[in-house]
Amino acid sequence: MRKLSYYIALTLDGFIAAPDGSFDFYPVSEEFAGFMAGEQPDALPTAARRALGVDEVSVSRYDTVLMGRGAYEPGLAAGMTSPYVHLRQIVFSRSLRESPDPAVEVVSTDPVAYVRELKREEGLDIYLCGGADLAGQLVDEIDELVIKSYPIVAGAGIPLFRAEFAPRPFVPTDSRSFENGTVVTTYTRKR
Repeated sequence: MRKLSYYIALTLDGFIAAPDGSFDFYPVSEEFAGFMAGEQPDALPTAARRALGVDEVSVSRYDTVLMGRGAYEPGLAAGMTSPYVHLRQIVFSRSLRESPDPAVEVVSTDPVAYVRELKREEGLDIYLCGGADLAGQLVDEIDELVIKSYPIVAGAGIPLFRAEFAPRPFVPTDSRSFENGTVVTTYTRKR
C-alpha cells in the first residue's frame, strides 16, 4: 500500500507559512538545496527542479502530489498552472470548479475517501504538499511526517495542521542537521 507523506517546512513556533500564505522567509543554504535536490527531488516544484539541475531526474519516491487550494494558489497567481509537471497533481477545493490546466485534477469530494482510494492504487508514495486545512482533514491518513524545521520564529501564520484536538503519536525515525540551522526530521505514525 502506498504511503501518504506530509513533507513540509515549519518554523520553530509551528507555522508553515505567513498569515498571507507566503513562505519566502525560509533560509536555504547551498548545502540544504543540495539535500533537497539529491534526496527529495520529487517534492520540488518543476521550476525549482530546473533551477537545481534535477529536472531530468526520474521520479523515485513520489508519483502524486496533493495540494489544498491555499497551497496551489501562490503558483497559480504567478502563472504556474501546473507546478509539479513530473507528478500527478491533485488539488482539493470546494471553490475551484474546474482546473486551469489539463495536468491538474481538481477534486471537490471528501479528501479522506479519495486518499484512501489513492493509497490502494499501484504506484509510488503520495506527497502531501499542504496546506493546513487539507492536512487537518487527512491527519489520520498521514503515514509519515517529514518536517523541515527552520531556525525561525514567525510569531503568527498558518499552522502545520488545522484540526480538532486529538493527540496522534508519531515516532522519529531519522534526523539530519544542516549548516543553516535547518533540521529535517522524519516521523512515522505509531500504529
